[in-house]
Parts: sequence; structure tokens; C-alpha cells
Amino acid sequence: MPHTIAMKPKLLARVRRLKGQMEAIERAVEAEAACHEVLNLVASVRGAINGLTAELIEDHIRNHVVDVADERIRSKGGAELINVIRSYLT
Repeated sequence: MPHTIAMKPKLLARVRRLKGQMEAIERAVEAEAACHEVLNLVASVRGAINGLTAELIEDHIRNHVVDVADERIRSKGGAELINVIRSYLT
């Protein structure tokens, strides 16, 4: 995916933040933190994952479906998106 190269620093920063959030969950469980505290941490990770997913899906749509003149490439991009959304929703 060539367009992710341009986004690489931003994407890596988000992934690293997610990694830090996951490590915070691990520390909270290890420390036997209150259930609501762990749940809040998990909810934060879920929100961050959803935000990252939405950004990647939007970028895929723009670069592989909407702004593509070649019908074969656009069709392939659409099929890829359908597969990703199916796996995301199941």
C-alpha cells in the first residue's frame, strides 16, 4: 500500500499509543486494580482501535475506490474493502 508510506509516521505513533494503552491494561490487571478501572482502560483501547480503523478505511476508500480511474483497480479496492468490513463486523 503505497499511500500508507506517506502516513507511516502518523500510523506508527497511533500504534505505539495503542501499545502503551494495552500495557496499561496489563499493569492494572497485575496490580489487581478495580474492575471499573480496567474496564475504562479497555474502553479507551477500543475507541483508539475504532479511530485507527476508521482512518485506514477512509484512506483505502479514497486511494483505492473513489479517486481511481482504472475500473479494475477500483473494483479490486472495493472487493478488498468489503472483505475487511465483513471481518471487522464478525
